[in-house]
Amino acid sequence: MEQVQIISVNPEELKNAIIQEVKNEFDALKLHLQPQQKTKYLTRLEVCELLKVSLVTLNTWNKNGKLKAFGIGGRVLYRQEDIENSIIKL
Repeated sequence: MEQVQIISVNPEELKNAIIQEVKNEFDALKLHLQPQQKTKYLTRLEVCELLKVSLVTLNTWNKNGKLKAFGIGGRVLYRQEDIENSIIKL
């Protein structure tokens, strides 16, 4: 633990210094505790329209592991973040 000596500081200055440090810590915490954005899922047709490809091509990319599909109740969905991350710079 760090020891601090306070010399010639009046109580008002000490109070303001403590308040400022607490505010700085809260601001730092707020940056780390921002609510995360909800994951957006796209259907196969939406992905095909977005990438301008056919369902066959999308299915091939899924089988080859280029894209990762998720399913629920017979529906095939893709995370929009995964689609955007799979596009590579040429």
